[in-house]
Amino acid sequence: MPTVEYISRHIGTTQQKYTQRGGVRPFGLAMLLAGVDPDGKPQLWSTDPSGVYSAWKANAIGRNSKSLLEMLEKSYVDGCSTDDAVKLAVKALLEVVESGAKSIEIGIMRKGTGMTMMTEADISTVVEGIEAEKKAEAEAAGEEAARSASVTAGAGRM
Repeated sequence: MPTVEYISRHIGTTQQKYTQRGGVRPFGLAMLLAGVDPDGKPQLWSTDPSGVYSAWKANAIGRNSKSLLEMLEKSYVDGCSTDDAVKLAVKALLEVVESGAKSIEIGIMRKGTGMTMMTEADISTVVEGIEAEKKAEAEAAGEEAARSASVTAGAGRM
């Protein structure tokens, strides 16, 4: 069975061959390839139209990918649970999709079982949890700002 790295290298090599001819780049897209190697290790590889391929722990391509990559670099933790990885992926996707859970599809790859797709209801549950966390963080930040303002106002009354 070919590894994810082998497939990525093959695709990248094919893409790169076409860059040898002037003005020809028929594969005008970047791809993320995910899978599980025979040893059970999850793999994520990307290719771009020039033929460059590389391995990642977390990656984003497309619109707003730069800001998403920054978020992933800050938030990704090696060895995280499947639930934490799904939550991080949904947080990243919520930055770029407009209609929330209805526009998100998540597939989970595992050795032996292949890929299973999350239901829309499960994704909605994750989205609701993220929104509740954001609301709680905003309320806590508002309370902290109010406390700071009252301390400042109280200091000026002497």
